[in-house]
Amino acid sequence: MRKDLITSALAVVLFTLILGLAYPLVVTGVSQVAFHDKADGSQITRDGKVVGSKLLAQPFVIDTGKKDGDGNPITRPNPRYFQPRPSATGYSASATYFSNRGPNQASARFFYRDALAAYLQLEKPFTPGLTDAAVPVDAVTTSASGVDPHISPANARIQANRVAKTRGLPLARVEQLIAANTDGRFLGVLGEPGVNVTQLNLALDTVTA
Repeated sequence: MRKDLITSALAVVLFTLILGLAYPLVVTGVSQVAFHDKADGSQITRDGKVVGSKLLAQPFVIDTGKKDGDGNPITRPNPRYFQPRPSATGYSASATYFSNRGPNQASARFFYRDALAAYLQLEKPFTPGLTDAAVPVDAVTTSASGVDPHISPANARIQANRVAKTRGLPLARVEQLIAANTDGRFLGVLGEPGVNVTQLNLALDTVTA
């Protein structure tokens, strides 16, 4: 019995050192050397300051100066920027999850109705004739993580009209920025192209009329 206990204790200590200490250190070291940018979270820096991550969406909003019933600031989309997909997490990377709404759930119907109305209210003044049916599905649905920075090219093209107008930029110039910040299909065949809103908005701020 004593021998078994000693053997078990030694095994726990040994594997803790190997798998809990040595292995993570080796993996961390290799990743820092071979994939430094990705290992640190694909951070985006401007003037020496971290302003975001290539992997995370963030809100581009204006604070209205008002608060809701819970004391949280009430914001509205900043018309000078492209807007990411709706987020179930409030774009918080500390707890990523999706809305988990089923097709027959009453709350889903109300959520998508309100999201569609908000999108049309923001975009229709700059895209006359925009209808419910023409709104891309990603414009009113959340991503699986709640922090996916990508939107569809169709969504970006609609928003480009607003961004170009409010910034006083040629539409063609904004469309060039969209193309430069569009990620293609993985290996050329998997998935769909996506426009990285975080990178696109940061690129916009470097452009003058």
